[in-house]
Amino acid sequence: MEEKKKKKKQKHQHPNDQKPTKPTSDVSFKPSNEVKGLRFGGQFIVKSFTIRRARPPELLRLLSLPPPNHQDKLPNIASAFPSTTAFLPTNFTILAHHAWHTLTLGLGTKKSKVLLFVFENEKMKAAVDRFWPPEIPLGEVNRKLIRGLNGCEMARFKFRKGCITFYVYAVRKVGNVGFSSAEDLKAILEYVVELKDFMDHTAMLAMPNQRSISFAPPVAMAH
Repeated sequence: MEEKKKKKKQKHQHPNDQKPTKPTSDVSFKPSNEVKGLRFGGQFIVKSFTIRRARPPELLRLLSLPPPNHQDKLPNIASAFPSTTAFLPTNFTILAHHAWHTLTLGLGTKKSKVLLFVFENEKMKAAVDRFWPPEIPLGEVNRKLIRGLNGCEMARFKFRKGCITFYVYAVRKVGNVGFSSAEDLKAILEYVVELKDFMDHTAMLAMPNQRSISFAPPVAMAH
């Protein structure tokens, strides 16, 4: 009986849901054309929903970190994660999710997607930011953002937080060893793990006054 229970638990664990249980230097990098992208299931209409590039303060609020005027709580918060680019659901996407869920009598997905790209250095982030669009349909993310980074390798992490699914990608040049932004990656993974579930993603419309999550220093560490 116990063996059956263990097998059931393993079955229900999503193979893409990676937890930061090993050093970031050991994470598995794959060429950008081989790494897994966003998954949509049968919700084809969701591909037309859009995401937009987040401003630095929005990234901090999303991770439930204190704002810059509370730097005493977290040193150097204003310059935190300079090598990270984030994409959030647009207001259109958030409202469209609710409309689609209503029109399909509850069968349409209520899950929205958030993307975080942690580059190996600020120079690489700045170069990529120049040719990435400020807003993009979810259906084009895999082709234009992920597959579009030729000569790069990525490590992918996926976390479900209620109605928001976080995709975190570590990005480095092909052939590079290790990951120079490992501390940023480790911190971001820890903060995402510690986030409370988003029960209603319309709360994201309330940014900068995010109401569904609150700041709590992470206690879990990646080993």
